[in-house]
Amino acid sequence: MQRPFRFSVQAFEATSAKQWTELARQAEDLGYSTLFTTDHYFGPGEISATSGHRPVDVAPLSAMMSAAAVTERLRVGCRVSCVDYHNPVVLAKELATIDLLSEGRLEAGLGAGWVAAEYDGIGIPMDSPGVRIERLAEVVSLLKAHWSGDDINIDGKYVHAHGFAGRPIPVQKPHPPIFIGGGSPRILRLAGRLADIVSLNFNNATGRLGAASVTSATLSATREKLDWVRAGAGDRFDDIELEVAAYFVAIADDPAEAVQAMAARFGVTPLELTEHPHALLGTVDEVCDRLQQRREELGISYINVAQRSMTSFAPIVARLAGN
Repeated sequence: MQRPFRFSVQAFEATSAKQWTELARQAEDLGYSTLFTTDHYFGPGEISATSGHRPVDVAPLSAMMSAAAVTERLRVGCRVSCVDYHNPVVLAKELATIDLLSEGRLEAGLGAGWVAAEYDGIGIPMDSPGVRIERLAEVVSLLKAHWSGDDINIDGKYVHAHGFAGRPIPVQKPHPPIFIGGGSPRILRLAGRLADIVSLNFNNATGRLGAASVTSATLSATREKLDWVRAGAGDRFDDIELEVAAYFVAIADDPAEAVQAMAARFGVTPLELTEHPHALLGTVDEVCDRLQQRREELGISYINVAQRSMTSFAPIVARLAGN
């Protein structure tokens, strides 16, 4: 049975309270399911230039709560919280509080981190991928224990907590949906084992965005990623919601010029970009058809678009959301 489509917006920019409030309300009015913040802490400068990641204006947790406070149905989350940037107990309590105060509208996004320049720039050591992913698994165990409301007694390799019961208890049961994203075999097998929502992303092992990121997420590579998720999930694979970000969006009667520019930037051909699972290029009818085809072939029903594409992508949301 196919899941109904859901759509989310990932926010990077907000220079005033008014702008953030208007963004959240507009996302809700346009039919988007979720507004995602971004767990990065650098503004314009060297980190952005070397990593290829755009600067981020607002801190995620407070922005999530603010968005929930000015909307009624909009879900909120972070795509995704890097567990290395947060004490696990503090993160668990913050997220539980957001779920409580939003009356059950949190999606708890988690990741193992990838922007090497950011680790260096904010003074945090960056461990090997294996260590970061092992730590992420322990953080998930802590979150579930904290959110259960029972006494916590965790003495892992990286996560330690004891002597108290978690409060507040989240509204969503058995816990807010856990969203894990990544592009490597190890993280996607873990996501298959632990997550309610799995985000199929670029493999950013180089620590920066570029042509290698794009080629790591072709159609054949995405099929392989689904196999890794399946391997981790086993019998629970059909219970997992699959998400991708549409990083390349051009909704137009003739998007050729935009496609050409995007393809040149990342060193792929226009045809390769058009067929890329993270690209949605063409008319409203063409994009709707492509999304339905991908859901049929890959099972992907949850689509994220960047803030800059929210308005142009809205006709697709109006047509497909909930169907």
